[in-house]
Amino acid sequence: MSKKLDNYIDEVMDNIRNDRKITRELLDDAVKWLSKDEARHREIGIVLAKYVETLQRSNEQLVKVAGMVSKSSANEGLTAKDMSEIYDAIADTSDLMETKNVSKK
Repeated sequence: MSKKLDNYIDEVMDNIRNDRKITRELLDDAVKWLSKDEARHREIGIVLAKYVETLQRSNEQLVKVAGMVSKSSANEGLTAKDMSEIYDAIADTSDLMETKNVSKK
């Protein structure tokens, strides 16, 4: 793979790992808060669903990256569509981080 592609993949993987870490911490905090009174499910249920959705999205991003790496190693090149998907994955990760940082405040 090219050095540029390796850098993009490293960045995507770092973003995915950071997203997962932050989401896990938020989810753990929410579960602790919820465990004090089960009536709180009504208040925080949607938030918990969003945290789980974020984890699912990062799994999807990992699968896309793995597919692109596999495809790249098979034919030693990426299409314009592949590169666009990498850029989109980076942008999605950045958007998620901004959303989580805003909701955390």
